[in-house]
Amino acid sequence: MRLPPIRAVTRKAVLTGLSSRKYIPRVTWSPTYRDHFLACAPSSNRNVVVGWKGFASSAVPQPPDDDNNSGDGSVIDDSQKSAVAGRESDSFLDKQLRPYEVVSELDRHIVGQQDAKRAVAIAMRNRWRRMQLSDEMRKEVTPRNVLMVGPTGCGKTEVARRMAMLNDAPFLKVEATKFTEVGYHGRDVDQIIRDLMDVSIQLTRRLWTEKLRAKAAAMVEDKILDLLAGPVASTPPPPASSSSSEEESEADDGDDGAAPAKKSSSGSRGRESFRTMLRDGVLDDQVVELSVPKKQMERRKMPVSEARKVIEDMELDKLLETVDIKKEAIAAVEQSGIVFIDEIDKICTPREGLHRSADASAEGVQRDLLPLIEGTTIKTNYGNVNTDYILFVASGAFHAVKPSDLLPELQGRLPIRVELKGLTEEDLYRILTEPVANLVRQQVEMIATEGVQLVFEDDAIRQMAHYAALWNKEIENIGARRLHTVMERVMEELSFQAADKEKGTVLTVNKELVEQRLAEFTKKTDLAKYIL
Repeated sequence: MRLPPIRAVTRKAVLTGLSSRKYIPRVTWSPTYRDHFLACAPSSNRNVVVGWKGFASSAVPQPPDDDNNSGDGSVIDDSQKSAVAGRESDSFLDKQLRPYEVVSELDRHIVGQQDAKRAVAIAMRNRWRRMQLSDEMRKEVTPRNVLMVGPTGCGKTEVARRMAMLNDAPFLKVEATKFTEVGYHGRDVDQIIRDLMDVSIQLTRRLWTEKLRAKAAAMVEDKILDLLAGPVASTPPPPASSSSSEEESEADDGDDGAAPAKKSSSGSRGRESFRTMLRDGVLDDQVVELSVPKKQMERRKMPVSEARKVIEDMELDKLLETVDIKKEAIAAVEQSGIVFIDEIDKICTPREGLHRSADASAEGVQRDLLPLIEGTTIKTNYGNVNTDYILFVASGAFHAVKPSDLLPELQGRLPIRVELKGLTEEDLYRILTEPVANLVRQQVEMIATEGVQLVFEDDAIRQMAHYAALWNKEIENIGARRLHTVMERVMEELSFQAADKEKGTVLTVNKELVEQRLAEFTKKTDLAKYIL
């Protein structure tokens, strides 16, 4: 079987099969690469149009400089690219949500409390594991809700806050004391799911915006080129001929079709030159006029640098209209939503003496939470939301009450209980030095904005941790929040004078300065307990 002949389309050489009747865009191949193709083209692909990405068979060698070439002769189309991207995202999710990865990330911001970190990491990983199950088994697996118990200031709320940053799932933190029993004036617990849906809508919209941004950027470039160089004149493809002799006659035709071809070619070259200048930023100061949607469409003149952002927002809005944001947001809430309920001990009353509170935000709220955590359907502005598979994490200090004072049914719906430990003096020292954005570093960076260098000696930091632990023991245990009081007391005079110091001045915080600033405050607190 002989190889297909080389035919001409206008003045550009392409390769085409005798049986092909498709219009082929004009491309130019070097003679060397053309000869290489003719030598190695398999006979089974001789009727396949070759020479343009999207038309070529994966078995046919392709030009090596093509961005879509995979390197082994195959052409990667858009569907293959999306499949590869999906596999990459799955592997990224698999890696990032491993329990030890979650604990390691939490260690960068929170000192100690390993039990709480491990419980949270396992709960987050179980969310991913459940999504890998078959549909039948997935319906049977419900989340294991968590109850964190520990003194105030030990890191319960910070664990929840960092959870939200680690996970792309819809996350909502609420205070249990903000809700009232159904029938009383105030917010009922159903509002939790409505607020979670608002978060999910914003999250889903943001994720889709990032996915579509590359596509919108290409459309923005074309829109700006239309404003600068005029729209592209669409030319219909030449009709397919009925015989090879007609093709040859068209190719060898006189100058009748040469003029339009030259005109189109010159216009294309001009547009591409504009495209190059646009990408290089040469045209950023060029003023263009476009329609901007306000209350009604209005024409505005602006530079290209400003118009790029306006057009991008308009194109993204058009692309997002093709996505069912509400449907995806509801699915995200139902399958991977997380609700953190803080201060749950404040809606708990002691059972001793059978004391019953008439507070509308007490035991009645616990009863309202029961169906929400167990699983029910909540009506929202975006549709009905099922709460069967939403993960609930509750926390409380439980100073005046015990976890056993919660309703037994609510205790059963929070089966995993984690005890967080109080902070010691060594823990407070680590909090001042180990986290990425610790208080010492914050003060150093703040003072550096004045051109002044601030230095903390290690003895000074240990002395601040000592006073914080002492005051937590003698006055009131507020945990790590006490460090803010100590730090501001030490830095009060230095912060006041830093703006008047010369550039390059070095301020040192040593142990003597800390004792000088805090000793007087300690004497006042010692006398305060004797004042009626």
